[in-house]
Amino acid sequence: VGVFSNQLLALGNGQATVDAQTGLIKFPANFCTLVNSAEELIVKVFPNIQQSFARHDWICERAILAPKNESVAKINLQIQRMLPGNGKSYHSIDTVTDPNEAVNYPIEFLNSLEPSGCPPHILHLKIGTPIILLRNLDSPKLCNGTRLIIKALLSNLIEATILTGCGKGENVFIPRIPIIPNDLPFSFRRLQFPIRLAFAMTINKAQGQSLKVAGINLEQPCFSHGQLYVACSRVGSPRNLFILTHDGNTKNIVYQKALQCKKIFRKLPVF
Repeated sequence: VGVFSNQLLALGNGQATVDAQTGLIKFPANFCTLVNSAEELIVKVFPNIQQSFARHDWICERAILAPKNESVAKINLQIQRMLPGNGKSYHSIDTVTDPNEAVNYPIEFLNSLEPSGCPPHILHLKIGTPIILLRNLDSPKLCNGTRLIIKALLSNLIEATILTGCGKGENVFIPRIPIIPNDLPFSFRRLQFPIRLAFAMTINKAQGQSLKVAGINLEQPCFSHGQLYVACSRVGSPRNLFILTHDGNTKNIVYQKALQCKKIFRKLPVF
């Protein structure tokens, strides 16, 4: 574990050896288990999922991480299809906030949008699927980032059991709520359940989450400062870290100026 901690620190500090020609780093042999496909990654992180998914402690302690929402959505649907039973689909109601702009932004266009931190237009769900909240509903029990597992799919409510935090084990109802994304050049409202599937999640969304088993899909490499460190440090043992990447190489983006600023702030006196 001490070796693993030092290797993580090297990643976080940008001290991992970088190939001069490619600008990529290579993972040490004892740092993780490298896999060759997304299917193998799923099997390593979620072995025998058809039999084990009903165990809340088992499903809570594992997840697959990826840098971008596109990869995460694909993995989530792929794993959910492995669960027994029929699913249910929920369609959002999308409208522009300014009625005068309705002609410029047709409903079909609004339905196609998936802004960061916003649920998709169509949510495909099954009982037993883990989900993650995207908004604060009832602090501190139901906060942005809380993970739950679906217990029942009703017409206008989702019944779920809280997996993490102070409300762990409690059954709750999740309603549809209006969500207005703030990272678009125009304003629109999406009425939808504020959730996403959570077999897989983005690395940014995984900050603060503790896992026993983690898979990292780096087919699309990390694109921002410290992402690779955040992903790898979700687990405490190299035996439980599985990584999919091209030839064991990947990008490790670390801005030394950002690290220097952190050191300066730590040294400043607190009044």
